Amino acid sequence: MKKLGIFKYEYVGERAIQSGFTELDKITFGWKKGELIVIGGRPAMGKTALAISLVRNIAILNRTPIAYFSLEMSTVQFMNRFLSNVSNVEINHAELYSEKEQALLDDAEKIIEDAPIFLDDTPALSIQELRTKASRLVREHQVKLIIIDYLQLMNTSGMSYSNREEEVSVITRSLKALAMELNIPIIAFSQLNRGKESREGIEGKRPQLSDLRESRTIEQDADMICFIHRPEYYKIYQDEKENDLHGMAEIIVAKNRNGKTGNTLLKFSSQFARFDNIADNIIH
Repeated sequence: MKKLGIFKYEYVGERAIQSGFTELDKITFGWKKGELIVIGGRPAMGKTALAISLVRNIAILNRTPIAYFSLEMSTVQFMNRFLSNVSNVEINHAELYSEKEQALLDDAEKIIEDAPIFLDDTPALSIQELRTKASRLVREHQVKLIIIDYLQLMNTSGMSYSNREEEVSVITRSLKALAMELNIPIIAFSQLNRGKESREGIEGKRPQLSDLRESRTIEQDADMICFIHRPEYYKIYQDEKENDLHGMAEIIVAKNRNGKTGNTLLKFSSQFARFDNIADNIIH
């Protein structure tokens, strides 16, 4: 009993990584060491924007070292979005900025350069490559969180499987094992199936666990599963609590092995690839 009590104290008292989104952190109590967190969303829901916003909140505002594996975007593409996110200046490729906008971009660049962010844009990253790189980053740079954008672009490097679901099963199981081995949380973003597109009504458009692509294995291996849902995308502009949903995104915590589930709203600014906490007049 004494030994169990010590473990309980250490678990409850450990420092979880906060997302920086107040209402979301009230649901999750942060991301704990050894957890695999999967965040799913359909195209155009803002998966990469949320990933970048998490990097801003955790690495820039809280100074927590992060490793970000960008399988979909190059370093240049990532930096353009990240600069926009941090500066609140829309990146235009004509590079015609006002003096104020240019100053904001210059300041954002300095802030990003000074932040403990380690970016890797290796395409089609294998689980073996990830393990090698992540282990080195944790050992040499004390990285406390890994973000992968996104799960379905990973592979197992030369190993053959009867179907893609079997390969994803190996990937998710390996990610969970890596999180436990390195004793840090790993966040993997994930695509969703198109099944919910045909469902009707407000509730019908909300993602479900079964919408995860190769869902059976992901649902089993992940400690926490969250979804990004933008009702405005489906021309739904008000929820059942009469909240105005223009420019809003719902973050749904659909599974939480070590805590509670629930949902909350965040402000979404697509032009800045940015998620933010919202005003206090929103009804939760």
